[in-house]
This record gives sequence, structure tokens and C-alpha cells, in this order.
Amino acid sequence: MRSHLLNDTTAEHYRRSVTEGVERVAAKLAATDRPFTGVAVDDLAPRIDRIDLDRPLGDTTAVLDELEEVYLRDAIYFHHPRYLAHLNCPVVIPAVLGEAVLSAVNSSLDTWDQSAGGTLIERRLIDWTCARVGLGPAADGVFTSGGSQSNLQALLLAREEAKSDSLANVRVFASEAGHFSVQKSAKLLGLGPDAVVTVPVDHDKRMQTVALAHELERCRRDGLVPMAVVATAGTTDFGSIDPLPEIAELCAQFGAWMHVDAAYGCGLLASVKYRDRIDGIERADSVTVDYHKSFFQPVSSSAVLVRDASTLRHATYHAEYLNPRRTVQERIPNQVDKSLQTTRRFDALKLWMTLRTMGADGIGALFDEVCDLAVDGWRLLAADPRFDVVVQPSLSTLVFRYIPAAVTDPAEIDRANLYARKALFASGDAVVAGTKVGARHYLKFTLLNPETTTDDIAAVLDLIAGHAEQYLGESLDRAC
Repeated sequence: MRSHLLNDTTAEHYRRSVTEGVERVAAKLAATDRPFTGVAVDDLAPRIDRIDLDRPLGDTTAVLDELEEVYLRDAIYFHHPRYLAHLNCPVVIPAVLGEAVLSAVNSSLDTWDQSAGGTLIERRLIDWTCARVGLGPAADGVFTSGGSQSNLQALLLAREEAKSDSLANVRVFASEAGHFSVQKSAKLLGLGPDAVVTVPVDHDKRMQTVALAHELERCRRDGLVPMAVVATAGTTDFGSIDPLPEIAELCAQFGAWMHVDAAYGCGLLASVKYRDRIDGIERADSVTVDYHKSFFQPVSSSAVLVRDASTLRHATYHAEYLNPRRTVQERIPNQVDKSLQTTRRFDALKLWMTLRTMGADGIGALFDEVCDLAVDGWRLLAADPRFDVVVQPSLSTLVFRYIPAAVTDPAEIDRANLYARKALFASGDAVVAGTKVGARHYLKFTLLNPETTTDDIAAVLDLIAGHAEQYLGESLDRAC
């Protein structure tokens, strides 16, 4: 069994095995003509359940053959131009190369004596991102597993900085279009059930600052502590960007920590054309960025950034076996001192490889392309009488629904749209997402692939309309 350990004596075995795996994936990518096979869970699950994990196959070729049957064949391929569903981007090759390197070397980014150069690369990338945001010379941060963890850590820092005598008295303000991780984080942080105050949004799905001001005034009047305001730069459902400068003014007025969840909109940090859409982000106390959403990085690649590096002390714990207090005086850079995680992958390497190969302008140009595509898609939807589109995009998301000419019952229209999404997924021809606007069901395109064209969008809209019309026709037949 030692022949499977990666070391100096097995380097050739490693090369052959990884090459064979890469060739399999490359062949699959080259041959994939739709984002999904449409396999049903009841068909796929028995294939996996039949595998006896206590009887190994013995060699990687056999394992790859089996993997083709249980994973590669039926995987959902985000690189396909008709994958239009969630915040999953196609990935750039330099980042995939970085993934291969970091997995093999397997550095752990918790302490200097486990990572050395990896620590310095991550710190340099944090400094680079903080400078792009404009947080100032005292800024810092750390890579995380994703936006939810970044939001959790930011709110942990805000809770500690609020210095309230009672957690029952603190309040967090977030828009109704904000990410659910805000509510989840509040629960994990021990805040009360009323801690998160939902602020309504305007027609463009942006936080209403008048309503926020009203809620902050009420918080002060009731003797409560405005712990944090969470502004969103790219909501999951609509890609909407809250009015950051106005929110910053209110946070300053009421002494609230300003956190900007830019997990989606962080691509604008590299944008050549649209950077001004997140003006005001530089006034934040903390910022969430997800490189694996709009920097075309493989999962996971995220970070939480802070204006004042000293606030990261609230996540610090010293253990003698790992990062004893004396290492601080010795100026040994242990990343665990600022992270909620201990063992942590060198995910920063992927972004480093990307920047050193493509440059920030290269990443930004790709993100600008999908933002431009969303505008073209919005025009298609706005001109098509079969569809109702909700808002003009700020980033690359389109929310819409099919509206049949002869049906006026909103519930029946809901069912037709739900059916169309399900039928489209089962066909494998395209993958789209769904959400609710008010009480009604809508469909959603999240456009993150520069290879997607307006022809792709038009074709998928035709498919959606066809499935919806089929459902309505069958529904009418059943009624008769």
C-alpha cells in the first residue's frame, strides 16, 4: 500500500495517474454537448449504492472507468454555455493548474512552519484585494471557505466591536434581498431571534436607505445597539447592488459596523468598465469577496477583508502546540491567528496563478463580458411578450417568468414556470434557476460564462416557453 503514498519514490506513478485523470476530464469536456445528461436521482443513486467500498479496485485506471459511470458522465458542467443557473462560473486554466499544485504539495495555511511561501503569497493577495477595495493602509484579511464563512467572521468581529452588555440588545440590519447566511450567522453567534432586522428594497431590489434610517432611529430610540448593517454588492437573486455611499453615511451617523457582502459583485474590483458600480465599498469596515464566483476560480476561493487589522484579534486563540503567544513577539506570521479555521488549504495559489498569467484586466474583461451579455438578455426579455422580466441587471442576473397569453390565473402560471424549469433540467438541454418574487415563482439566469451568447439565451427562452406551453396544454386536457 505504500506504493500509493506520494513521495520521491512514487513521483512517476503520480505523473502517470494524474495525467490519465486529466486526459479523461479533457476528453469529457471536449465531448460535452449539453450541461447535464438529465439523469434522475432514482437512476443514479442505485449505481452508487451498489459499489462496495470495502472491495477496492486496485488501480487508478479501473477507478477512473468506474468514476466515468458514477460521476463524470452525469456531472453538471458549468463550462457549458447553456448552464445558466446558480453562481457557478467556468474556471480558468491557470487556476486549475494551481489546484493541482496545491493539492499535491498539500500545504496547510494555519502556521508558518506548515506553509512558508504559501503564507506570504496569501498575505500578498489579501493586501492586493484590500488595495483594490480601497480599505486603507491598516487593512487586512484572510482567505475563507466561502461567502457564508466570510459573513460569519465579519459579523463576529462586529459583535465584539459593538461591546454590548447583552446579546439580546444588538441588531443587525440587512435587506430583504440579502443572503440567508446573515440570519444563519446571527444564530451561530448567539444573537436573539429578533436580532436581524429586514430592510425593504426598492423597485430595483436595492436596500431602501430611507427605511434603513427609520430602523436605525427606532433601534436607538428603543435603547438597542445597532451592531452592523450588511449591504450587498450583488444579491444572489437579482445581482442588485445596495446604495453603498448612503449606507456608509448612515453607519457613520449611528455608529454601526458596515459590512459589504460582495461575494458576487467582487468581480467589479477587476472590471475595466463598471468599477464605479461599487463606489462606496471603500468605506466598509469589512468586505466579503468570493473569487470563485466572479474571478473564474475553482471552489473554494473566498476571503474576508477588514479596514482595521486589529479587529481580527477577535478570532485569535493561542495554542502552545500550534501558535504560542511568543510567536507574535517573534513576528512569525501564523495565519491561524486571524482565521476561524485551523487546517486550511492553500486556495490563494489559484488566484495567484491566475493573476500572474492573465492579470487583473484579463479577469475584469471576462466579467465585463457577462455583464454586457446580461444587458443584451434583458433587452431580449423586455421585447418578448411571452415573458415578464423583473429588473434591469446591475451585474449578470436576469429574473423573469413565462406569461401565457391565454392564462390569467397566477397560480397556474406559477405551476407552468415550475414545470418548465423541471422539464428543462430533466432534458439536460439547459440548466436554469428559480426563485420567488413576492409570492410568485420566477425563473433565473445567472450569466457567468463569457462563452454564452444571445443566441443561447434566445434558444433557452424558446425551450422554456415550449415546456410551459406543453404543461398548460396537458393541464387544459385534464380539466376537460
